[in-house]
Amino acid sequence: MPLSEFERERIERLFGEYCRGKAPPHVRDKIRIEYKIRGSVVKLFECRPRYDDHSIWTEQPIARFKKNEKKNTWLLYCADRNSKWHLFEPNAENKDIRVRLGVERAKVLARALKCHPGVLVFPGWKLPDKAAA
Repeated sequence: MPLSEFERERIERLFGEYCRGKAPPHVRDKIRIEYKIRGSVVKLFECRPRYDDHSIWTEQPIARFKKNEKKNTWLLYCADRNSKWHLFEPNAENKDIRVRLGVERAKVLARALKCHPGVLVFPGWKLPDKAAA
């Protein structure tokens, strides 16, 4: 089921600001973060020009936000290196897509810090040693 017009405008504003803030203006000819809305799914992509033809841009999936209409919650999915989607488990459902977008930001920071994103999103969360990233 597609999003309501009000919710679609809210998401366009939220994701538009997020995407514009990810790449500074002086590198936007080399990298951009973009989003697409289709039905009740919002996909976030990293876009770069192709190495052999800079007029063609490629898309690498980053995250997918899917609205569960029955529960009125958002689910966050992460893309692996093969562009397959996996549900991001800690606190998988949330009513506010802004929280989901914050979790996506935490994933990027966690990658840089070499820790699990859940530690950044839920500071008191303890992980067994085996689960550390």
